[in-house]
Amino acid sequence: MRKDLGKKLAFTPLPVLMIGTYDQDGKANVMNAAWGGIYDFNEIFISLSKHKTTDNLTLKKAFTVSFATKETEKISDYFGITSGNDEDKILKSGVHVIKSNFVDAPIIEEYPLTLECKVKSFENGELIGEIVNVSVDEKYLDEHGNVDVEKMNIIVFDMFTNHYRVLGEVIGNAFSDGLKIKNK
Repeated sequence: MRKDLGKKLAFTPLPVLMIGTYDQDGKANVMNAAWGGIYDFNEIFISLSKHKTTDNLTLKKAFTVSFATKETEKISDYFGITSGNDEDKILKSGVHVIKSNFVDAPIIEEYPLTLECKVKSFENGELIGEIVNVSVDEKYLDEHGNVDVEKMNIIVFDMFTNHYRVLGEVIGNAFSDGLKIKNK
């Protein structure tokens, strides 16, 4: 039996995306956003209302996107509940910032995986970014040099409960397991 929940925002789970930008004085800021994903090959989208971050990325035409982890959950939540217009979130959180070699935006060292992006467009709250580089902390690579997502403890946002959850175990192989049915 199924239960109707009515009209409800039920797109879950969502990534916990940390958007890094610099302001006009070169001061780093980070915000937490969940409404984003893949837009096209080498492009991402993020839905954003007006924030210090949107002012910064409009000015600098660049931003970074990192993925929150179990280890960074409290800092990541703080970045989402506090405005960069009200306080220096970088200073208060104690995170470490390095400048991207590819775009005019900060990389937060505490986050293991970062997409370095140029603003392709930002209209009506829809940010489209071109990925120009992906950087990863080397301790999250496997023995073959591939990114090992399981080691990162990446978290997702559960909209039904307002909880953060850690990504789980591998249960199958994409673009492969369905072949057993297709080829019957």
